[in-house]
Amino acid sequence: MPRPEIIAHRGASRERPENSLAAFARAIELGAGGIELDVHLHPDGVLRVHHDPVVPSGHPAPPTLADALQLIHAGGLTSYCELKGAGTVPGTLAGIAATGGNGAVHSFDHRMVAVARRIAPEIPRGVLEVSYPVTPMRALEDVGGRDLWRQWPFVDEDLVRAASASGARVIAWTVNEPAMMERFATMGVHALCTDDPALARRVLGQ
Repeated sequence: MPRPEIIAHRGASRERPENSLAAFARAIELGAGGIELDVHLHPDGVLRVHHDPVVPSGHPAPPTLADALQLIHAGGLTSYCELKGAGTVPGTLAGIAATGGNGAVHSFDHRMVAVARRIAPEIPRGVLEVSYPVTPMRALEDVGGRDLWRQWPFVDEDLVRAASASGARVIAWTVNEPAMMERFATMGVHALCTDDPALARRVLGQ
């Protein structure tokens, strides 16, 4: 069975400040397959990478999305961009296209993912969920998505089978325990989003 893709959650965030260029560079060094990052549109019209809507006092200056994508794609990794608010869709899609690398978008706001489908249908899409809907693939199908980002307590074998049967992928987040990594790998989960890509590589033998 293929081993899951290892996606560094906000970069190698156990070793470097999350969502920083240093965390992304470290994830590349550690051999992650992809990097998950968070995108906000600032009042000056620049897309920047950070998690919370307001950057905490004393936090390093958030990198621009353009700089982050350039680094990630030059390193040969896939960028997984979480759309965090209004106005992030067009610029994020344009940034992925401009750097010529593998990129994808996802969001808790599935309406933004639907907009991404209209603007750039060629860029893969995903939906974030913290639940187990009665029809588990419905939200992904509504946006023509590929990646079902599901918080790890809501991932099971039935979900993985349903996704695989429809040509979709299950990405479990945030997976940081070795036993859980092995469990999901055995289950056939397609990707693990983790704060510790070095640990994931050791556990999964990659």
